[in-house]
Amino acid sequence: MLIDVDCHNYWSTADVLIPYLDKHHRDYFTRGELPGPRGAFPHGHRAWLHPEGFKRADINPISEEDNYTIMKEKHLDKYNIDYAVLTGDEAIEASTLANPHYASALVRAYNDYQIEEWLPRDERFVGSICIAPQDPHLAAAEIRRLGHHPRMVQVLASHGSTRPYGDPFYHPIFEACAEVGLPFAIHLGGQGGINSNPIAAGPTTYFWETHAILPQAAMTHMASMIAQGVFEKFPSLYFVIIECGVAWVPSVLWRLDANYKALRKETPWLKRLPSEYFRDHIRFTTQPLERPDNLQHLWSVLEAMDGKNTLLFASDYPHWDYDDVNNLHIPPEWRENIMGGNAMQVYTRLQDLEAQKQTAKGELHV
Repeated sequence: MLIDVDCHNYWSTADVLIPYLDKHHRDYFTRGELPGPRGAFPHGHRAWLHPEGFKRADINPISEEDNYTIMKEKHLDKYNIDYAVLTGDEAIEASTLANPHYASALVRAYNDYQIEEWLPRDERFVGSICIAPQDPHLAAAEIRRLGHHPRMVQVLASHGSTRPYGDPFYHPIFEACAEVGLPFAIHLGGQGGINSNPIAAGPTTYFWETHAILPQAAMTHMASMIAQGVFEKFPSLYFVIIECGVAWVPSVLWRLDANYKALRKETPWLKRLPSEYFRDHIRFTTQPLERPDNLQHLWSVLEAMDGKNTLLFASDYPHWDYDDVNNLHIPPEWRENIMGGNAMQVYTRLQDLEAQKQTAKGELHV
């Protein structure tokens, strides 16, 4: 089983959302914005320009159909991907907008567009319910609206946010996730607008240095989700952190455990060590996996975070730092778990889809 949990499905123009917007927000979008390749979401806020472009140099689709055709050829078919979790691209940028009603309308339109235009193209596609978390109640309503769709497998937000995700402000989102049985995932990005700066000491200057230290926000979210007792309140919830690196995880867990032991009176609702909540509830994606000169150094770190059971394969297709399926530098004996086994446990809806596939194959055979 080969499952890619971070596969970006691009649109060729933001105008694809127009048919899915209600009349009021359609007018807001077409008259208040300048629709174009990046017309729906506020990319102009980014302080850092990528010196090479965000996509791989060999991928340059010019139409909506090209986006799928090229993905099929260069990724899905080439590596025999069994399932690809679609993570959109600009949809999570809605989290930067000050108007939560407009932001919620945009992600709702994207979700409907994804279901109608992308999922039918390939049975390997499964989707993410994108939300605008700045209004948790509107986000929860969107989760409940689509949460029982058989091919929507997670709830997705940006890792740029107005406050750490463990904050009780966001708990209506997790309540809805638990109700429909879906994991909550955050993806690198969505800084700017109303969101806090992703760099703790203040804005950096260059893209390469910024990209290297973006895990800072993920550290905050992981600590917050544990400290605020999210997993005591929602014991079935999985929290997936996408594209934030992994080598930093053991050191933060060691510090969390040590400080919790000494200062646990602050959070009496916690019943276990932070590292224990991590192992049962938090998962990380492999992309971008750190590349030390001595590979054994990385493997020792991955072992310290139980990487065999806590890592999920992600390619980040079609971005510049895309990870080739065959060149993933993980211990060979872990591959079955990381390349698909762990994802089947987190994205339980895939188990239902796979059972349906096997039943259909059996019926055809008979």
